[in-house]
Amino acid sequence: MALIQLSNVGKRYEGGYDALRAITMHIDAGEMVFLTGRSGAGKSTLLKLLALIDRSTQGTVIVNGKNYNHVKPGQIPYIRREIGMIFQNHRLLQDRSVFDNVALPLLIHGYNRNEIQRRVRAALDKVGLLKKERLRPLMLSGGEQQRVGIARAVVNKPLLLLADEPTGNLDPELSSEIMRLFREFNQVGVTVLVASHDLDLIRRFGCRMVTLDNGELLNDTGTLMTSPELERHLEGLPDV
Repeated sequence: MALIQLSNVGKRYEGGYDALRAITMHIDAGEMVFLTGRSGAGKSTLLKLLALIDRSTQGTVIVNGKNYNHVKPGQIPYIRREIGMIFQNHRLLQDRSVFDNVALPLLIHGYNRNEIQRRVRAALDKVGLLKKERLRPLMLSGGEQQRVGIARAVVNKPLLLLADEPTGNLDPELSSEIMRLFREFNQVGVTVLVASHDLDLIRRFGCRMVTLDNGELLNDTGTLMTSPELERHLEGLPDV
């Protein structure tokens, strides 16, 4: 069953710049998919449409049975409860503790104190940071800060997890660790869509890969089996 359905989706910004053009694809519930492409290909724009951070200017976006064309502004916070979003730069509140950063979505949605404590500590335990819940983000390593971002994204128990270049600032070992966390969440039923340009890393997971180029759908593989031509394109190498 498709959790995400995109039909002829486009996004045009002021000035006539087309960030996405005629994207048609679907992602089934429970899938883990990598979204890749060169810088400026449209990966971040697509994730923003799925998270209702931005709206398409063409076509239809349907997530978990909800047609985003019909979603009113007041409904957006309720839809976002089902979606966890992870960013490359963490976007943590530096003057708050790790616990408070992870608790923020629950506070916004009105959960009671006991439920907040239970959920936050469960999320921190999952990412291996329970013992650091009272520290400030600046006291953590880059990999630990990214794990705080992941805990914050999953504390609401989302159906869909979106990650925008989550390993872009991490070394290879930490990058693999973060990707393994995404795989663990996927294995318990969370649908995961990760935007990344790191072919060497995502190749290890054998998942479906969707490739964008200049706002268009270039390639969609059932599993990550790329052709030499596609790999050269993604790496920015000239054709031979």
